[in-house]
Order: sequence, then C-alpha cells, then structure tokens
Amino acid sequence: MTTYVLVPGFWLGAWAWRDVTAALRGMGHEVHPLTLTGLADRAHLASPDLDLDTHIRDITGLVEAEDLNDVVLVGHSGSAASVTGAAARAAGRVSRVVYVESGPVPDGMAQIDLTGREFVDKRVVDGWRYPMPSWDELQESGSSVEGLGEPERALMASRATGQPLGTITQPLALGDDAAAFAALPKTLVSCSFPLTQVKELIATGHPAFAPLAGPEWELRELPTGHWPMFSRPGDLAILLSEMV
Repeated sequence: MTTYVLVPGFWLGAWAWRDVTAALRGMGHEVHPLTLTGLADRAHLASPDLDLDTHIRDITGLVEAEDLNDVVLVGHSGSAASVTGAAARAAGRVSRVVYVESGPVPDGMAQIDLTGREFVDKRVVDGWRYPMPSWDELQESGSSVEGLGEPERALMASRATGQPLGTITQPLALGDDAAAFAALPKTLVSCSFPLTQVKELIATGHPAFAPLAGPEWELRELPTGHWPMFSRPGDLAILLSEMV
C-alpha cells in the first residue's frame, strides 16, 4: 500500500481528484486529496492576505496532522510551487514528488513567472483574484483541452474558484531545505507535451528542463490534455500506482 497526497492546480479543489482517488483507493492505497486554502470548499477563507506559505502549510499540515510517512506527493499544474515548498519542508515524510503537467519551480522564482505575468495580470479582478480564463484563452496560453468533453468542461467551469493572487506571486524560498528537496526522488508526468520533446530540451540544456537530467528524475508520459484527472483518470491512477 502506498500513501498519496493529491494537490490540485489553479482554481480546483480536492473534488477534481474524485475519480483518481476512487481508483487508487480501489487498489488498496491510502489517498488524501487536498483543497488548498481559499479554493473550492475552502473558498470562504479566501482573502488578499493568502500567499504561497499558506498553501505550503496546508500540505505540510495535512501530512503532519495525519502522521503520514513515505508519502507520494502529487501536484498538478499550478500547484508546483506549493508542492515543491512542502516537499522540501517535509522531506523526511516524503518518498517521491510527482509533477503532473508541471515541474519544480526554481528557488527564488514565483509560480506566476512560469504561468506568465502578463497573461495573469490582465485577468485579475478585485486586485487579488485570478479567475479561471475561458477555454479559448486557456488553449491560446498553451493549456491543451484534449480529452475534455462538454460534461467535463461544464463541471470544471461550474466549480472553479478564483485563485488568490498572493499564492502564485510570492517567490519560493527553500532556504536550508533546498538540499533535502534536491535529494528526493521525482517524477514528471507529461501529458500535453510529447516526452520526446521533453528529452530533447533536457539534452540541449534548456534552462527550464535541464534540471530534469538529474538521476533523481523519472520521466513518464500519459498522452492527453492538461487535465488528465478528468480526461484519463483511470489511466492516471494506474500510472501513479506504479510509483513508490
């Protein structure tokens, strides 16, 4: 049995992992899908004061409160910075970090730097909320919607909540935990970007991909769009079940 903590990306909550959670539990695994503060069923806690540290504490707090060990910590898309920070702080309880359609945010950089500040800034409302863009806008930004039918799109659009801006603008600061994070086994699950291209970018030393050349990295592929928990949940669960 493996213990999983599943962290959703922008605008989503634990509900987004429903089918993956059910499949993994059906295999006998312990699974903890998590809603980060200010989103979904915790939207009532949203405020301009929320920042990256809040979301890091959400993850480490769950791990500590449930006394979890040998955790496979899974982050999707925009949760990369919070997952990286939490893995670093709780490295002694984490056995592997899995980035689904994502990757580790470099120390000192903010999640918004990878998402695109200009893209985010012009969509912010009330000065601190980043609502889910339209499907056309998401595709134009490079987020593939392959595999999402009308039911999946309707579900996501109806349940999406605005992302508190501070959670993606605060730079990641690993500090003394950087070495512990660097030593952790890590897996990249590429869905909308062919793994052959990922490997080519690693080989050519592309700054965003070169770190994935380290021996601690495993590269996996699940061809579909940017949201595999909706488009291929069963296959994603099987893939995750192979990770220890």
